[in-house]
Amino acid sequence: MAACNASNGKVSKLVHAPVSRATVGLFVCGCRCCCSIPCILFLCFFSQFTFFVASKSIPTPPPASLVLITVPPPSPPVAIGNSHSLLKLGISIGASALLLAVIFVMAACFKFLRRKRDRVVFIGDGDDENDTVLYNDERKKNSGRFTWDEMQKFTMNFSKVIGSGGFSTVYLAQFPDSTLAAVKIHSGSERLNLVYKQELEILLQLRHDNIIKLLGYCDEREEGVLVFEYISNGSLQEKLHGFRDRTSTSLLSWKSRMVIAYQLAQAIEYLHDKCSLQIVHGDIKASNILLDDKLNCKLCDFGSARMGFSSMVLPPSSSFYSSSSSPMMKQLMMGSPGYVDPHYLRTGIASKKNDIYSFGVILLEVITGIEAFCSEKGQMLTSIAGPMLKNHETVAEMMDPQLGRDYDLEEARVMASISALCLRHPASLRPSAANILQTMKDKIASISFLFSPEKKDEGI
Repeated sequence: MAACNASNGKVSKLVHAPVSRATVGLFVCGCRCCCSIPCILFLCFFSQFTFFVASKSIPTPPPASLVLITVPPPSPPVAIGNSHSLLKLGISIGASALLLAVIFVMAACFKFLRRKRDRVVFIGDGDDENDTVLYNDERKKNSGRFTWDEMQKFTMNFSKVIGSGGFSTVYLAQFPDSTLAAVKIHSGSERLNLVYKQELEILLQLRHDNIIKLLGYCDEREEGVLVFEYISNGSLQEKLHGFRDRTSTSLLSWKSRMVIAYQLAQAIEYLHDKCSLQIVHGDIKASNILLDDKLNCKLCDFGSARMGFSSMVLPPSSSFYSSSSSPMMKQLMMGSPGYVDPHYLRTGIASKKNDIYSFGVILLEVITGIEAFCSEKGQMLTSIAGPMLKNHETVAEMMDPQLGRDYDLEEARVMASISALCLRHPASLRPSAANILQTMKDKIASISFLFSPEKKDEGI
């Protein structure tokens, strides 16, 4: 017989069921379904069964014994509204977990790609002059790390100076295999060491025929050292302005000038649009355009370059040409007198358009043979020749007298038009390097041989 103290007799309907393992379970389940409070199930057995011997929960009772089993109440039912809330919560948690997983995977992929990309990795916070510069194995194949002793040996104790600037000196070096190189040593200071690291970081990314090739570096001492391929034929500055008594062999022909201008535009396009991180050179000028023995252009000096167009904002009152400006302040500025973009001087914001402006000045130099800035007279070429660019009829009057009549007037007018576009204000109106290249390719016949595979490597 079975009954409980809280089911109002509902469970007692099972009283005549035969007692077995299953019926005991049924009695308990009946209490769970019928009772809302804890109850005591009464089981009265009139005979002994082997079931009770096997049971661990109910000891074997004697015949006609009474067994009391406490049955807990049923679990409260889950409301439909609550189940929907739990479902929504579960979905939200699942979606969040999935999103975090996706972000983690993307971050891992991005980190992997950055390591694969040809970039320098600085060990340290960048503010310590003792930070070590490392680069990946792919760059090690093309750029070597030299010791200071090797630099002394290859330069014969820095005996032959081939160039100098405000904060660096360039020495001629010769490797054991007789290869010549140019060794650029930066002045030693904490600030200039950071400039050196920035230049090295940029140079390690560059691979272009019209950009000087980095062979290696040395960072053992405070003076940062960069080792470049040696370019034997001087600079565009020397070719255009360095020889007042030039002979016909030292004079740059019109064709040579056009090719140099086109190659320079190619180098600028590469920096602006084809590098993994876009680069602003920041100091394009005739003395930074080296020429090899075939008069091919090699853009150099990336000490002022910026990656990703990071800006160096100067105080509005600062003047680039101010004699009171400290050497360090001038080092922080981009550009050189006569070439620097007025928009940059006003705002301090570095952009691709700064390089395009400087390229426009280079074109004026190529056409006129006049220096971009005359320190003796304090005159800039853009002030002298700029107004004449607007009139095609005056282009002939602007031409370098050293050329005589050995130039194409129509090509000169095209180049003058390009120069005028590059010097426009506001800066947003200036063309891109890609636009310049396309215009020259379409309208300058002097460079057509560059696009013929069999003649491309013959030189100018």
